[in-house]
Amino acid sequence: MTDHSRKNPNIALLIDADNASPAGLDPVLTVLAELGTVNIRRAYGNWRKASLKGWADIVHKYGIEPQQKFDITRGKNATDMKMTIDAMDLIFGGCVDGFGIMSSDSDFMPLAMRIRQDGLPVYGFGDAKTPDGFRQACSRFIDVHALIKSEIANGSSPEGQNVDEELLKLLIDAYQASKRDDKGFASLSEVGKIAGNRSSFDVRNYGFARLSDMFEAAAEFKTERRENGTLYVKRLR
Repeated sequence: MTDHSRKNPNIALLIDADNASPAGLDPVLTVLAELGTVNIRRAYGNWRKASLKGWADIVHKYGIEPQQKFDITRGKNATDMKMTIDAMDLIFGGCVDGFGIMSSDSDFMPLAMRIRQDGLPVYGFGDAKTPDGFRQACSRFIDVHALIKSEIANGSSPEGQNVDEELLKLLIDAYQASKRDDKGFASLSEVGKIAGNRSSFDVRNYGFARLSDMFEAAAEFKTERRENGTLYVKRLR
């Protein structure tokens, strides 16, 4: 059994090198630091392919263990199956507290669901075209291209960024489901937790570095930081 009480959780990052860009590795590792230390780093693919040169150039720099999988049939590869087998071995070994999966392939949806059934968080990292099934199967799914932009803009003011209608509805629903005081304020952390439970919501997909930035950019909400440092939000309209 996995020891969820470990002070320094052990995180595994599994990379589908055929369906992930090496340009996103730095910000992906930064996000996974929220879960713990990424001690297991593996990239899977047929390393004879010229298209994997970008990954081949950085595996040693980032301490990534390359996993060679030859293409058995033209147009197909064994990468998905090997990643899934390795993930299950890690789960049953009881030494991993969370997973990151870098891929835009919907074939990893069952794996993400299985990991979550064991009570482990799984963060998916892919592009904007990643099928919704895999997105929603993850505890969090993050668009790597949006993540790179967010890293560049980190520390800047959220002014000028937009909160679209679909996202606004999610925030409003999460706010309404949260406990509110007699002034109508709800804890920002509770609102964010409820939003995260309802979808693979992550603020970085929308160009924001923090949840507080998103609420400050939404004219429909007001934020208030209280004496204990806790941030609260209130719906205005």
